[in-house]
Amino acid sequence: MKTLNPGRHALIAFVTRMHFYIGLFVGPFIFIAALTGTLYVLTPQLEQYVYADVLQSDAEGPPQPLARQVAAARMSVGEGPRLFAIRPAPAPGATTRVMFTQPGLGESETRAVFVDPATLTVLGEEIVYGTSGILPLRMTLDYLHRNLLFGNLGRNYSELAASWLWIAVLGGLFLWWQGGRRNQAGVATRSPRLRRRRLHALIGLWLALGLVFFSATGLTWSRWAGERVDMLRNYMGWITPAITVALDRPVDAPALTDPHAGHEGHDGHDEQGHEGHEGHASHDNAMIHAEHGGHSGHTSVPSHVLHAPAGEAAQLDAVLAAARAAGIDAGMLEIRPPRNDRQAWRISEIDRSWPTQVDTVAVDPATMQVTSRADFAEFPMVSKLIRWGIDAHMGVLFGVVNQVLMASMGIALMFMIVLGYRMWWSRRPAVPVPGQTLGHAWKALSLPWKGGVLLLAIILAWCLPVMGASLAVFVLIDWLRGRLAG
Repeated sequence: MKTLNPGRHALIAFVTRMHFYIGLFVGPFIFIAALTGTLYVLTPQLEQYVYADVLQSDAEGPPQPLARQVAAARMSVGEGPRLFAIRPAPAPGATTRVMFTQPGLGESETRAVFVDPATLTVLGEEIVYGTSGILPLRMTLDYLHRNLLFGNLGRNYSELAASWLWIAVLGGLFLWWQGGRRNQAGVATRSPRLRRRRLHALIGLWLALGLVFFSATGLTWSRWAGERVDMLRNYMGWITPAITVALDRPVDAPALTDPHAGHEGHDGHDEQGHEGHEGHASHDNAMIHAEHGGHSGHTSVPSHVLHAPAGEAAQLDAVLAAARAAGIDAGMLEIRPPRNDRQAWRISEIDRSWPTQVDTVAVDPATMQVTSRADFAEFPMVSKLIRWGIDAHMGVLFGVVNQVLMASMGIALMFMIVLGYRMWWSRRPAVPVPGQTLGHAWKALSLPWKGGVLLLAIILAWCLPVMGASLAVFVLIDWLRGRLAG
């Protein structure tokens, strides 16, 4: 029987111990991330059902001008909130979403008023979130997935999971390659323990590519590692093209835009396509939602609104027509008014399904000319891959197929984690065993391997700060365990 050389045996022992620590200590966080992510990608259809009374309308007839729809929404919310964006009804039977910002809303949150485009009836209000415009049900799931409803502190949990997931996958692949292949069919069926081990390995093999994808795309949203990703993108020039809304206009030019545009408010939406995922709905937001009846109230519109254009958005229909003429042809659009009289209107396609339609133009309200544009077809390939990766992670790129694939992977990952804990529980020693520590495996490594592992650990700790901090905790626990075993 061929025996392993000492250097190879030491490396396998080291990777085995590290894989075990990741599974034992980080496994629960990965499980929670997989559970909440699976629930998120499975609920778009449920959201359409729960909020059908504000998302859909039975009224028939041609849509009223967008300016009048905005006027109806403005009358519903009053003069305080700042008009942030308008999302015209994407299809017959759907409602127009007029979005406002105001103090008390979380980052990336807006107060959306849903207007029947045919009758101008206000069907209700909801707090919505992110570029995807998700409603409270999925917003809660999104926050759970992102930060467990603990704000910035909670974001460390998901970053911890994303930072270690790919390391666990690569370590598992290495262990399978070095020895797991010997536990095949005939040998594995003789032992329940080996059957569980083989099943754990097979699931990992089938999911490996997808899990690395989950980890990489998840890190782009993370708090600390996300900053490093942005630094790398800036250095490599992997920046998503963006438009400019600034206009070359004299300071004393007459105001042509929303008189509420100067009110302070946040945008919250990351122009690179990220959803923000910051914080959660505050008590103030809940009060706003309650005061305006949530999605259950209908508000009738005075007759003069049906005939008078909205002063703050009188140019809206002309701006939309100019954007359409410039090639903005997606059904799902978001129109943002300028904040002052030296800015252009911003019209963006927001259809992230396949084929992706995310072109954006800026339109000068004085001349109705396009002053800036960013077309997805002209994006660098890396920017396209980032866009597609984010959308696939969220389960929207390929519709239901994407949802089913992401959910299946999430469920399989959860099963694999439970199986891993079952394997550990069945073999756990009653007392600490000397020699079964990371430190002992480290000492057995050759000097070149020690140097390589140490250098890699330093690089990863800088790139992934949460990983670095948790690695220090692993080492401390391992040291304490070694002391107890000794």
